[in-house]
Amino acid sequence: MTTLPPDLAEGTRATYERHAVAFDQHRHRVLTERKWLDRLLALCPPNLPLLDVGCGAGEPIARYLIDAGRVVVGVDFAESMLELCRARFPDQRWISGDMRQLELGELFGGVVAWDSFFHLTRNEQRTTLPRLARHTASGGVLLFTCGPHDGEVVGTVEGEPVYHSSLSPAEYASLLEREGFVIEAFVAEDPDCDSHTVCLARRR
Repeated sequence: MTTLPPDLAEGTRATYERHAVAFDQHRHRVLTERKWLDRLLALCPPNLPLLDVGCGAGEPIARYLIDAGRVVVGVDFAESMLELCRARFPDQRWISGDMRQLELGELFGGVVAWDSFFHLTRNEQRTTLPRLARHTASGGVLLFTCGPHDGEVVGTVEGEPVYHSSLSPAEYASLLEREGFVIEAFVAEDPDCDSHTVCLARRR
């Protein structure tokens, strides 16, 4: 297996910073993620806020959750993305931060890491998944996208290369079980969701 250069993973932040406005303009507003967000909303405790990790500019995922009547806290490492969030949704909290060091000191009914968690290296995913778990309340839900199998690939944002990686489905299952989660669904390359590989897990 070819190992990608580590500076590619570290350069992802700068790429999103440079292209925040263009990325937002080109971000699909058709909510192919809707069925997964609806499953999260149906399962998670209704009285707790939701955490959107790697929220980007808040479109369309955070908007959908907000429009559903939920309080959303968004975290992103690209400040230029957060500026767009704050302009659009001034009544919500938008926090500049890196999910690898996430420590908010509060619990959420649902944690979403859609198209963000997979920018971490595999070792970073192994240490970050427990962090996301610690922010998920009992009975809460964790929803994230990953790859269909263990590996690393190169994607693009506005023509620049960005890093992606994934653990194996079996390793995700083991990590989640260790953190007290039950996997509700794991769909590889969901044909109804732009071929995203999606994991939905509920904390006991």
